[in-house]
Amino acid sequence: MSKWNVYVTRLLPKPAMDLLMKHCNVEVNQEDRVLTRQELLRQVKGRDAIISLLTDTIDSKLMDSAKGIKIIANYAVGFNNIDIEAATERGICITNTPDVLTDATAELAWALLLATARRVVEADNYLRAGKFKGWGPQLLLGHSVKGKTLGIIGTGRIGQEFARMAEGFKMDILYYDIQPNLEFERETSAKYVNLDELLTRCDYISLHVPLTPKTQHLIGPRELKLMKNTAVLINTSRGPVIDEGALVKALLDKEIWGAGLDVFENEPELAPGLADLDNVVILPHIASATIEARTDMGLVAVKNILAAMENKLPPNCLNPEAFNRQKI
Repeated sequence: MSKWNVYVTRLLPKPAMDLLMKHCNVEVNQEDRVLTRQELLRQVKGRDAIISLLTDTIDSKLMDSAKGIKIIANYAVGFNNIDIEAATERGICITNTPDVLTDATAELAWALLLATARRVVEADNYLRAGKFKGWGPQLLLGHSVKGKTLGIIGTGRIGQEFARMAEGFKMDILYYDIQPNLEFERETSAKYVNLDELLTRCDYISLHVPLTPKTQHLIGPRELKLMKNTAVLINTSRGPVIDEGALVKALLDKEIWGAGLDVFENEPELAPGLADLDNVVILPHIASATIEARTDMGLVAVKNILAAMENKLPPNCLNPEAFNRQKI
């Protein structure tokens, strides 16, 4: 079997790169940055496969520049950066990397929840600035977590794992999704409610939905006003799920107590004023950033390509009809 020519838009962990280079002719972006649009359009020409990142816009124009490409392996579980319909029309298989980053992302959502509730970052900055003069009964009071009501919006793999991790805190769990998940309810004692009821009743709310036209600005001015003024909002899904400008206003006006964000509406830019607030914890999109998860993501992406090379349906193919079209 002749080796495929594969382009990687950003250097992946070594085990993944080693596996790919063992079986393919590989070229990788050596710059520690996102490629510009023109660079990406130029680099994808003449390739059999691409490993893309969520920061790469993969649309019809790019696919036409990469004429003859057979598979685009997205190094992420989300794939809102890719036009799936355009890929299917062109017989290009699109894959992602589910499962292997579930635990890491759920863990980080909890890190954000606890850090926001207990004002961990604010307290760290306070101490480093030399403001700590000794223990005091009113110093940097936060909110407890145990026994509170937790709201989960989106109960896919990550949302469900996030709920399982709540067991030790003995929280009441409410959830909202497109439809009830009875198995999830049996496992976690979670209760299905509509979105408005969840927003009104919960002390902590965590977002775990994909970015689609229906979920863009799922949380906007109206939804923020429904929340308790003691509520904490967590987002490790996709930035545009929240109207970030409205969130800044809600945090400024104390409509909600705090927020923990790993993703942003216009990454890497932040909404004006967001970084100036003490009642928000902001992280640079690191939910899956463990050595184990990022390595496994790379291996999954590579194995998807290797399966396609062997004329097998890749394990994580999002549009099998495109793969079937290649075989006709």
